[in-house]
This record gives sequence, structure tokens and C-alpha cells, in this order.
Amino acid sequence: MKTIIEPFRIKSVEPIHMTTPEERRSKLAAAHYNLFSLASEDVIIDLLTDSGTGAMSSNQWAALMRGDESYAGSPSFFRFESAVQALMPFKFIIPTHQGRAAEAILMSILGGSGRMIPSNTHFDTTRGNIEASGATAHDLNIAEGHDPSLDHPFKGNMDLIAFEQFMDANSQNVPAIMLTITNNAGGGQPVSLENIRAVSAIARACKKPFIIDGCRFAENAMFIKRREPGQQNRSIPDIVRDCFACADGMTMSAKKDAFGNIGGWLALNDPYLADQARIKLIQTEGFPTYGGLAGRDLDALAQGLSEIVDENYLNYRIRTNEYIIERLDAMGIPVVKPAGGHAVFIDAKAWL
Repeated sequence: MKTIIEPFRIKSVEPIHMTTPEERRSKLAAAHYNLFSLASEDVIIDLLTDSGTGAMSSNQWAALMRGDESYAGSPSFFRFESAVQALMPFKFIIPTHQGRAAEAILMSILGGSGRMIPSNTHFDTTRGNIEASGATAHDLNIAEGHDPSLDHPFKGNMDLIAFEQFMDANSQNVPAIMLTITNNAGGGQPVSLENIRAVSAIARACKKPFIIDGCRFAENAMFIKRREPGQQNRSIPDIVRDCFACADGMTMSAKKDAFGNIGGWLALNDPYLADQARIKLIQTEGFPTYGGLAGRDLDALAQGLSEIVDENYLNYRIRTNEYIIERLDAMGIPVVKPAGGHAVFIDAKAWL
């Protein structure tokens, strides 16, 4: 299959400001070749990130109109909470304005000098929040994940032997164990359900809370369905629920796999940790039933969560990445293989 038809109609368009090659060279020079310093309207094809930059569905736009902006007890929050818990069976759902805020709140409770937090690979903001607390972040990705050209179905997996050795040596200094799905910084590579369950078992044996960074949970579930033996005939929502049933909590940027332009959450099962998180939330984000978000945003996220688990969409998204990877590889451009879920990663070091 070369390409796949988009499983959606486009109802609204925005004009693109066109520039000439000379204008683009001039603007790049004026920005000192720092792409973050460019004005977005001067970028014709923007590949910086998919985080919060996508279009919302017509049903999400309709959901915005249901938004209730009550300071406390908004029905928008309860619709949001219900949508999250339909896929992630956690007891306490704490909204935040985006994922890094959830990380900051969590690390203000669990972090601290001398503490160590292992993961398959921490995302940049997770690492930053861990280190800002005085703790250290440790990456324990499998060896296959460090070879860009190697084709392996679950390059995002935690190295279980290294993880057990790490816990044997450092358990007294470990306040929590994390796992990023998909492994964002590792090329959007998935983590198998088998690996998630194994990490969970070790965490429980060590009596440590297991926290999933679930920003791309739906893509990860689709890879599990495609690649993991025994999972092919299962629905995406069922696979998602199995993944999060292994955990004691999660952090989430809803700007990824909830089709949001803003938003996130921290979910926990421990009532003490949840109370501590709400106290910090009130200090930094807002009341626990809005967490720095408008009610309309909460309703849009609730709708987005019901849409992201659509297999037609997930097939389209993953196949699009595969197609680009195949074309680049055919041109001799070194890429991270196999294709990840959310981005095409070029092996710049090998290319140079």
C-alpha cells in the first residue's frame, strides 16, 4: 500500500502566506538560523511539532459551545473526567493546562535531592521537571532502541534486566517508576503490552508507584494491535484500558492523543498523592475542576478522547509516517526505523 485516504473531510481552510526562496533565506538569516525564532506565518510547511497544532473535529467545535465556565463544579469537568476514566481507570483525574504542568506537580511531590526516577526514555520536559526538583532522570531503553537503522517492533521497551539491576542497587532512592508510551524521544517507538506488564510487576514487587507518561497512548495501542502476538483482534479502547490498568497513575499532554490545542492531566490512584497534587494545582494552575483550562477546552478534550481511538484514523496516521520513511530511505537519507507513530526522525549524525 503506497498511501492511504484521509478518513475525514475538511470543512474549513486557512490561507497560507507564500514566500519566495530569497525571502525564506533572508528570514532564516534574520532569525540567526534558529527555527524557533521564525514567525509561524512565514513557514509554509511547519514540521516543528504535532503538539497542539492540529485541527479539531466538527464535533469538538460543537462541544466548545457546551463549555460551562463555572469556577467550581463545572459540568464540563465531569464530562472530561468521565471521558478520561472510560479509557484510563484511575480514581483521581486532575486537569492541567498541559502535560509539563502535570509533570511539575508530580515532581514537586515525588522529586527531591538524591532521588532517582527510571524510565525507558524520559521526554525532555519530564527530564527537566525531574532535574529541577533535584532528582535525577535515568533512561533504561533496550539496546535495540539505540540503533536507528535496526528494525524492531518495540524499540521503545524498557530494558527489564537493566531495570531490575537498577532497582536492586537504588530502590531506596526511587520514589516512582515511569514509562513513556510511545517512546517520544526515542523516535516515537512503541512499548509492548508485555513490557508494560513486566515493568508494572517489578514496580509492585518493589512497592513503588508506576506512572505512565501517556501522551501518545492511542498510537502505542495501535502498534500493539498491529505488532504484538495475540492482540490483533482486540479493540483499541480495550488495549488502552489494559495498558493503564498496569499503572498507579499517569501524566498526559492532551495536545497529542486527545486532539487538543491545549490541555493535559495528572491521574492518580493514591488519595494522599492526589490531595497533595490538588494543593499544588490550586497554587499554580487553578481550582481542581478546571486546572488552568476553560470549560470549553475540557469539553473539546472529552470529545477528542472518544475520537482518537478510531482505528481508521490511527491507521491513516501511522501509514502516513511509514510512507514518508519509505520514500526517504529510498533516497538514501538515514532515518530511524521502523516508522514511529507521531514523527519521522532523521539520523542527522549519520547523514552528516
